[in-house]
Amino acid sequence: MSTAPEKSHPPAGLMYGEPVWEIARLYPAQGCWTEREYLELDTNLFVEFSDGYLEFPAIPTLSHQLIVMMLQSLLREFVMARGLGRVVIAPYKVRLWPGKYREPDVVFVRAENTDRLAEECSDGADLVIEVVSKGETDRHRDLVEKRAEYARAGITEYWMVDPQEERIVVLTLEGREYIEHGTFVRGQRATSRLLPGFSVDVTETLDAR
Repeated sequence: MSTAPEKSHPPAGLMYGEPVWEIARLYPAQGCWTEREYLELDTNLFVEFSDGYLEFPAIPTLSHQLIVMMLQSLLREFVMARGLGRVVIAPYKVRLWPGKYREPDVVFVRAENTDRLAEECSDGADLVIEVVSKGETDRHRDLVEKRAEYARAGITEYWMVDPQEERIVVLTLEGREYIEHGTFVRGQRATSRLLPGFSVDVTETLDAR
């Protein structure tokens, strides 16, 4: 009967199970990353970038992704049928301003702005959708931080799809700040001001999970 191989003894000065700190030191320290280093980072993690710092939002859950896929499908069908532009699903980076990148769940860029879309990232967007995560930190990021950031970046419309509160809040840009186009709950259809005629059934969207 075969037996499991014994663990080898580590070389002098090393401890079994200790992180390989030397590899970590090959990368810039937090606060010291450049945009190019961020864009060249090869990882399967969800990583955003803010003024030299890497941020690691929660990995999306199955229910989160099912809602995202439904919204992307509905928006893409509407946009493509009318030649209005391009719809991209995460993970895809959006450069909000120099030194600031986010990865919205769904991104729409109008036809006249598609030159903003590059292989690595988009330079801004016209509409973004975020499906709000459960964690307190992630909820604050989606509901507060990104609201301010997307407004500063000049993104015309921001949809916040909140499964926990069972609602969809659609914000539209007026001047430099968002105003509420509408808060839509089960039994209603969430509508867009930027894309007249586009709407989604809130109940069907939330139940996609």
